Amino acid sequence: MSTSPRISRRNAIRGAVLVGVGAAAGGGALLTTNVAQADVARPTIAGTAEWGARAPRGLTQLPNNANKIVIHHTASSNTTGTTQQDAYNLAYQIQGWHMDPPRNWADSGQHFTISRGGYIMEGRHTSLQHLDDGNGMVQGAHAPGANTDGIGIENEGTFTSILPPDELWNSMVDFCAYVCVQYGIPATEIYGHRDFVATACPGDALYAKLPQLREEVQAKLDGGGDPPGFSVIVDNTSEGFTAGAAWATSTYSDNKHGADYKFADPADEPDEAKFAVEIPADGEYKVETWYPSVAGYNTATPFIVYAASGAETVVLNQATGGGRWVDLGTHTLTAGTHDVVGVSRQTGEAGYVIADAVRVSEA
Repeated sequence: MSTSPRISRRNAIRGAVLVGVGAAAGGGALLTTNVAQADVARPTIAGTAEWGARAPRGLTQLPNNANKIVIHHTASSNTTGTTQQDAYNLAYQIQGWHMDPPRNWADSGQHFTISRGGYIMEGRHTSLQHLDDGNGMVQGAHAPGANTDGIGIENEGTFTSILPPDELWNSMVDFCAYVCVQYGIPATEIYGHRDFVATACPGDALYAKLPQLREEVQAKLDGGGDPPGFSVIVDNTSEGFTAGAAWATSTYSDNKHGADYKFADPADEPDEAKFAVEIPADGEYKVETWYPSVAGYNTATPFIVYAASGAETVVLNQATGGGRWVDLGTHTLTAGTHDVVGVSRQTGEAGYVIADAVRVSEA
């Protein structure tokens, strides 16, 4: 067996956004931007061939990307060994539980498994290739209601009243951060099995730790350190969001932020959808936006950042590169509650302009 699968991780920069089309409303400098990702290291993940998996009986490959992570526990012993071979034995045992009667599933139900020793393993065949490519997924059998859009992670043990060992927990944080980067999943979209079906899984103790898991994963996504001293997200459903009657609501795209997003036709006037943020003090702040990208959406949407020095316009191609936080640059913002970002309808291109969410953090 090889010691680790071949790494085919995508670049941290997922492709430049098209920029530079006609003057946009709002004045100020016309900026350009790229879609950037945090530099999250790919952990070692053992593929199915490495731990000696049986051949699956037939799997459904899905074109859509995952938009959530679902945490499970194996409900097995908390006193088993912690070696790599122990981990491989666990993965093989779980596959048998799932493929043999009475379940008779096509393969392991979960996409990945983490052992008590912190070893990460592919569960369902092709899960790892999809993850490393960041493209599509294999349908799981781990949680009704999340099998076609959620990455299922089994964690070895029964966590009803005790917590996972540090080795497992640390691997869970690292692996969840990698999954979030590869699929553009927000750390807020990490759930427990019981969020989708009546079950004790992933155990009361582990379920109570999911808020901490989200925080630690977010810290990884922010660059590996502590979470920023100030960071706030304003969604299109938040109190700080305002938009005129021409802006309608959609749930069409799966890679939206939250439950829905706003869209509008291009116009001859800005008619901006605006995101107001309470800025704690004058200073430098990183400004980002989230939008779902769909072929046919506007390729030159003006985003207006209301900086201390005046309005600055960033043009984004919303037909691609979305479903993740997109950098609008670092800007000097003034203290107080005021509009920080506006999405303008005044563009020279066809296709809906999208207003979904904005994130402002200390630089």
